[in-house]
Amino acid sequence: MSEVITKEINELLNEEKWTRATLNSYTIGNFRELDDAIDDVIQAEEESEVKQLCDEHLQHTKNSIIALYISGVLALSRQQIDDSNLITLISIFSDNRKWNVVEFLCDRILQFGENKFALRTLAECYDNENEVDKKFDIWERLIKVDYDEADIVRLLAERKEEEADIDSSIDYYKKAIHRYISKKLFTNVKEIWHKLISYCPEDTDFFFHVDSKIAKTISPDRASQLLEDLYGHYKEAELWDRAIGILKRILDYEPKNQWARKEITDCYGEKFTGHSHLDEYIRLSNLNQSWRNVHEAIEDFEKHISFDAGNFVCHRSWGVGRIASIDDDEIVIDFARRRGHAMSLKMAVNALSSLARDHIWVLRTIWPKMKLHDKVKSDAKWALATVIKSHSNAANMKTIKAELCPGILTAGEWTSWSTEARKLLKTDPDFGTLPDKIDHFVVRESPISYEEKTYNRFRAEKSFFGRLKTVQEFLANADPESEFFAEMLDYFTSFLKSFSVVNETVVASWLLVTRIVKQYPFLNPGKNIAFSELYEQIEDVESVFAAIDDGDLKKDFLENVKSSPDWPEVFVRLFPYYMSRYVIDELTESGKEDMLKVLATRILDNYREYREAFIWLVRALPDEWFGKFNVTYEKILIGMIHLLDITYREIENRRDVSENRKMNRQIQSYLFKDNRLEEFILSADEDSISRLYTLVEDVGELDPSIKIELRQKIMDKFPDFKFFGKIEKESVSMGLIVTAEKYESRTKELQHVLEVEVPKNSKEIGAALEMGDLRENAEYKAAKEKQELLNAAAARLKEEIDKAQIFDFKDVDISKVSFGTSVRLANQASGDEETYTILGPWESNPSKQVISYLSPLGNELWHHTVGDELSFIINDREYSYSVKEIGPCSI
Repeated sequence: MSEVITKEINELLNEEKWTRATLNSYTIGNFRELDDAIDDVIQAEEESEVKQLCDEHLQHTKNSIIALYISGVLALSRQQIDDSNLITLISIFSDNRKWNVVEFLCDRILQFGENKFALRTLAECYDNENEVDKKFDIWERLIKVDYDEADIVRLLAERKEEEADIDSSIDYYKKAIHRYISKKLFTNVKEIWHKLISYCPEDTDFFFHVDSKIAKTISPDRASQLLEDLYGHYKEAELWDRAIGILKRILDYEPKNQWARKEITDCYGEKFTGHSHLDEYIRLSNLNQSWRNVHEAIEDFEKHISFDAGNFVCHRSWGVGRIASIDDDEIVIDFARRRGHAMSLKMAVNALSSLARDHIWVLRTIWPKMKLHDKVKSDAKWALATVIKSHSNAANMKTIKAELCPGILTAGEWTSWSTEARKLLKTDPDFGTLPDKIDHFVVRESPISYEEKTYNRFRAEKSFFGRLKTVQEFLANADPESEFFAEMLDYFTSFLKSFSVVNETVVASWLLVTRIVKQYPFLNPGKNIAFSELYEQIEDVESVFAAIDDGDLKKDFLENVKSSPDWPEVFVRLFPYYMSRYVIDELTESGKEDMLKVLATRILDNYREYREAFIWLVRALPDEWFGKFNVTYEKILIGMIHLLDITYREIENRRDVSENRKMNRQIQSYLFKDNRLEEFILSADEDSISRLYTLVEDVGELDPSIKIELRQKIMDKFPDFKFFGKIEKESVSMGLIVTAEKYESRTKELQHVLEVEVPKNSKEIGAALEMGDLRENAEYKAAKEKQELLNAAAARLKEEIDKAQIFDFKDVDISKVSFGTSVRLANQASGDEETYTILGPWESNPSKQVISYLSPLGNELWHHTVGDELSFIINDREYSYSVKEIGPCSI
């Protein structure tokens, strides 16, 4: 079948060459017939052979219509970003003004996704055919994929303006001004700036964002020039606060701008008309004197002018006060505990901070406590805005909490309130973040879109992979047509334009851009670098791969590595840094059993170095998998017990605590919760039992009840088995011997967990659930993890208490070493005397010579009498004692 199809295509190509059909003879019907042939090729899975046939034909017949069409369509159908043959074909028919064919070919390309050339050419077709509405529809699609196109965006804005669709017109004008700035076409920028002033002058956040971009891309002088035009609108409208804000930005760009200095002085005069000391404060601050630094003068003036009768101030020792009166150079202030306090104006300027009437400190002073409490609790948005504005319109959650808790909200109320607050800060368009501090929130004068809010987070994010995660989040929740996305994408493409060393940022940028272009071909930046080129330049593949902090990109990396002949070896080397079934499955499906054995051997033999990889393999793969490579189950269990001990010690030494706790929980679940260790031991021989139990006993931090239960199971199954040579079956069979004091302590501990900790944590989980998306909800994850720990702790305590047997000290037997006795020993090696108190694991305190009867030393001393001489070995150390005295211990 496949040979027949290839033969038919070859005959079509030859027939075209022999008949020399003219362009005028080609119709849309001819191309539809070719589409039928292409469908047959795809169904027969002969795309590669037929495309190669067409490409070879084009080498000597470069304008073959059939070859260009079939090769071009097959390339797009295989998701190759190669539309060159179809572009050539469109150009041929376009030059001959065969617009109906051109339209068909453009539509054919667009069936595979948006394409700049096809859309632009299709718009030309509609223009030639006088299809104005269709042309504008295509233009709307074109500007979404061609970020460089600015003139068409402006034409769309003007059309919407003519149709009286002002909102859409504004959106297009905003898009156009960004693109003209990128092209550095200031005349066009200025024209649109004026247009937007007439339509949306209140959107100062947008104008300030644009003027910052102009200052950076074109020049600060140009940015200042445009701000002067915006200022004119607010001056005419007598909106003095906004007018002053614009003039301050102008003076940031041009501190010596005398026009702006005069204007800001006049604006202050208008704003504070009627202020009794206006002229005096202008004179004192030298605001209208060119010799003084303008920013210092403004700061000085604003501080002076804020001191007026009725205004609020704050002193660092006396708190909030209200200015009662101002008489020449003297200010009288009523503080809560210092009413009628007088000070000079000069001292006030240095010692006091002025506060707005809606400042949170003022509200805490003048509002009844319950009124403020109820307002904060019922209106989180108002509370957030109030606190943020009180801190110069920039505050993080730590600052917000310090203002509200415990002064206004209790700790319990804060937990649920802060959950709602965080959600508002993330989703409400009236809140944004500082450009350079992602965790500092601001109150915006105009609402912010999701795209812009994410873009601001991107700019504030300092780490490369933090920015990468932000871009991925943007793509998951918004369309890439945004101007903001274009700037974010440029950040990653810049790493590919010039690099001397191929590190993780270059590789991750290539992987991300490739993934984006595959989904949105129109975003192709045009610099096509093959993965093989990058791969050859990587000096240390393992370190680069390990540094890629994104699991999906790591998988993409491995998929690209598969084109390399040594990919199985690379997969084995990189597995510890990407523990996934993907690696195992790819090696298995490719029949690379030898490399799987290398992988298993490498991880198992070096389990201390590859801890996470070892645990992942053991937990994720069936036992039979290891059997194929002659790895015994006992060896796996020994490795897991060793790692259990290591993780306990690492946690105690405060090394990578969170990671070690995670591994510790996984090991305990595997060994004890799933009963794997118990099941193996109960079916093993005596040597294996001895080896494994000795290792378990040596894990000092392991819950004693686990050891006791395992010991009891072994005793039940193998009654003659000896633990360290001399363990009395009776002591084990009677359960865990404890003192009444410790029993009561453990009972209270269990009660506290069940009645206090668990209900409290349940409330935290409920509050966290209200935050929405649980995948990124840190509070929810932390609360759920704590819930697991509390449940495990409660279960462990209950099990221990159930097994506990309270010892009555009236029954202490001092005729032999037993529970509740104190034994004095003579150390035969050193000649020193040592005294030990024998109690249980709950009371054990080796630093005070109190040892458990279940410990290795307690086990060796158990039931010996005065005069006995003992010799034994514990952990490769020899001990030699004689028992001198046995008596009741003192509790």
